[in-house]
Amino acid sequence: MMKSTNNNGPKIIVALDYADAASALKLVSQLDPALCRLKVGKELFTVAGPQIIEQLTRSNFGVFLDLKFHDIPNTVAKACSAASNLGVWMLNVHASGGLEMMQAAREAVNHTETKPLLIAVTVLTSMNQAALNKIGIQEELTTHVLNLATLTQQAGLDGVVCSALETKILREKLGGNFCLVTPGIRPANANQDDQSRIVTPADALRNGAHYLVIGRPITQAKNPLKMLEAIHTECVSL
Repeated sequence: MMKSTNNNGPKIIVALDYADAASALKLVSQLDPALCRLKVGKELFTVAGPQIIEQLTRSNFGVFLDLKFHDIPNTVAKACSAASNLGVWMLNVHASGGLEMMQAAREAVNHTETKPLLIAVTVLTSMNQAALNKIGIQEELTTHVLNLATLTQQAGLDGVVCSALETKILREKLGGNFCLVTPGIRPANANQDDQSRIVTPADALRNGAHYLVIGRPITQAKNPLKMLEAIHTECVSL
């Protein structure tokens, strides 16, 4: 059964896209757990291991473990169980792994003590319609996202990772308690970097996003905490 996404916790998830633990922890020491959660992806987890999760949770940060599990159902179930036991707040799988795989992941997480939020990736924000067509998917991008998100909800997961450009239709079709986590968020004056489909924090929240994944605009700011505080203020003012 899906958990309620209504809570008073931070809406901002800072992406710790670093190649070593020391750099990530240096940035984290400048942030406030009352204002944000943290995302640990493949690069940092590969070099730093489960120990980085322990260090971050010990500092009172909620951690989104962004490893995008995608494999046969049994393998994904075991990986999700192991990830849950690290004490993470959220973890994810690829929706394209299919209904059975997602159901196995849901069952595994339900049997852990911490029971983190479990979400699925629909279409990566680095992909546009042309990129989708090149891998053999000819349906319109938004339709493909909606189909995968609907399958995710049927599997009993808590929500999806999606572009903020799709949040409005997903919110309308899948209801208010289905969690929408949106990467590719950039303040109005920020560099788009390698994200093809982006919106501002305010726009994402207005469209129905629950959580905003923000990386370089905060991590590469001259004053990361000041930037975080500014974005937080924009979020809570809506």
